[in-house]
Amino acid sequence: MCGITGWVSFDRDLSAEATTLHAMTETMACRGPDDRGTWAEGPAALGHRRLAVIDLPGGRQPMSLTTPEGTVALVYSGETYNFTELRRELTGRGHRFTTGSDTEVVLRAYLEWGGALAERLNGMYAFAVWDGRRDELVMIRDRMGIKPFYYYRTPDGVLFGSEPKAILANPLARPRVTLDGLRELLVMIKTPGHAVWDGMREVEPGTVVTVGRAGLSTRVYWRLETRPHEDDRDTTVARVRTLLDDIVRRQLVADVPRCTLLSGGLDSSAMTAIAARQLAERGETVRSFAVDFVGQTENFVADELRGTPDTPFVHDVALRSGTEHQDIVLDAEALADPAVRETVIRARDLPAGFGDMDASLLLLFRAIRRQSTVALSGESADEVFGGYLQFFDEDARSADAFPWLVRFGRHFGDDSDVLRADLVTKLDLDGYTADGYRTAVAGIERLAGESDFEYRMRRMCHLHLTRFVRVLLDRKDRMSMATGLEVRVPFCDHRLVEYVYNTPWALKSFDGREKSLLREAAKDVLPRSVYDRVKSPYPSTQDPRYARALQEQAKDLLARPSHRVFDLVDRDRVRQAAEREAPVSDQAARRGLERTLDLAQWLDLYAPRLVLG
Repeated sequence: MCGITGWVSFDRDLSAEATTLHAMTETMACRGPDDRGTWAEGPAALGHRRLAVIDLPGGRQPMSLTTPEGTVALVYSGETYNFTELRRELTGRGHRFTTGSDTEVVLRAYLEWGGALAERLNGMYAFAVWDGRRDELVMIRDRMGIKPFYYYRTPDGVLFGSEPKAILANPLARPRVTLDGLRELLVMIKTPGHAVWDGMREVEPGTVVTVGRAGLSTRVYWRLETRPHEDDRDTTVARVRTLLDDIVRRQLVADVPRCTLLSGGLDSSAMTAIAARQLAERGETVRSFAVDFVGQTENFVADELRGTPDTPFVHDVALRSGTEHQDIVLDAEALADPAVRETVIRARDLPAGFGDMDASLLLLFRAIRRQSTVALSGESADEVFGGYLQFFDEDARSADAFPWLVRFGRHFGDDSDVLRADLVTKLDLDGYTADGYRTAVAGIERLAGESDFEYRMRRMCHLHLTRFVRVLLDRKDRMSMATGLEVRVPFCDHRLVEYVYNTPWALKSFDGREKSLLREAAKDVLPRSVYDRVKSPYPSTQDPRYARALQEQAKDLLARPSHRVFDLVDRDRVRQAAEREAPVSDQAARRGLERTLDLAQWLDLYAPRLVLG
């Protein structure tokens, strides 16, 4: 796991641009605390920050090979879980390896198959190859978009990086955000390719982008496809378990300490229990970590989203699976610390609006990183298996809208109410999300003979896997890499995603509950309490001291009336929220304060030029 960046300029020799390349590379020091490297030759320059996970001495980057036709150089971020099989195949084709790293496997796979190597990879990755034989840059991103990857076209080439900050460190990139960027920032959908920053794009998941002297071209090498599902229930459950066993086994490979993220929910519990069983066969014990808040378990108040606290279920799993477990208990002061908010905004490059859930994730990862370098997460199982409450909500099912927005609006209210009325009119967020929805569902294939209900549920699953999960994957990547922790996501293995996506909803919910297939596939390793537990989302603090701290920080901001944030938010509405008696019980007011403080911090850190006309 690493941070990559680079610059291609067909009209100049970039070997003279070492200072700028260094600045771009160093923006990602947190992503790669173990090593740094740069490479430049003619029109191409590459930078790399390394988090060493496999073949610690041999995986240094940028990695290059000299051929008779020219140099081929690679910067790579991520993990290729089938690198052992690919190495064996490439060796049979005459390649000779000098390291044990998956990076060299990817580089030599490119020499063998060019951009078509993408179809052969199983993993999470974002990498760029400068092919000096053809004077081309080839950028490739994993199928699900687990690893971030951005680029910015210039008059004579392109800039790229794992994160926008790497690109923005180059004077050619302007930190500019238009109304369209603000729209994407303020709604919880992930428009493919959209990067918020004007002129910047994402390499879309499952896509190869090639940049040459003649211009830029893209090729989609993977997308969710509709196929008939012919397995019966027992066969389907068995297939899911077989896939999970193989996926977890592959993702436990590392030359550094590894652990699991355990929430006490079905997803992380199944993953942790399977990992514990596999490691026990080798005489090892899995380490597990969970987040908790001071007094949360004892004083928990159930609501529409969360019916139970996590900790009792976490401990049941740890006991049943024999993990070496640790709770990371956070207090309100730490969650509301402005320094933590600053780190979150720097990590995400945007005020993403997750509030205390971003802060707690960052602090959890920071604590884990003191003891482990790699963590396995249950992220994305809800999207794959149909775990969210909206999958069972008739309003969300029947609405011609992103189903999670229907649920969130009901529970949290509208935190955009804090925005200035004139800006709300210009943004027309309802119109933006409606247009996004129509685009998102337009290409979803329907099986011959598929019922209206089954097709509607297929659409819901597709939307979650292509628009919602990418929001959460980006959050998980940014918060973990800000602390130098690699988080792997077994449920994003494309083989599992493809198989379960095409399983009819009647099978996904055969017992009338969420994630029926996963529950049944893992029942032999789960404690009964977790097997029976109803879905509970990632926790949020209920401590009123957190809300009071937000109010005090908002009052400090209000004392600076010339701050640029008031070009975006309504001063009177912020004041009303800051003076409320009990903002913790008013989710919209609390989220409005979090949104305001995040926007203010972002404006201070990035000083973007806002084009609001």
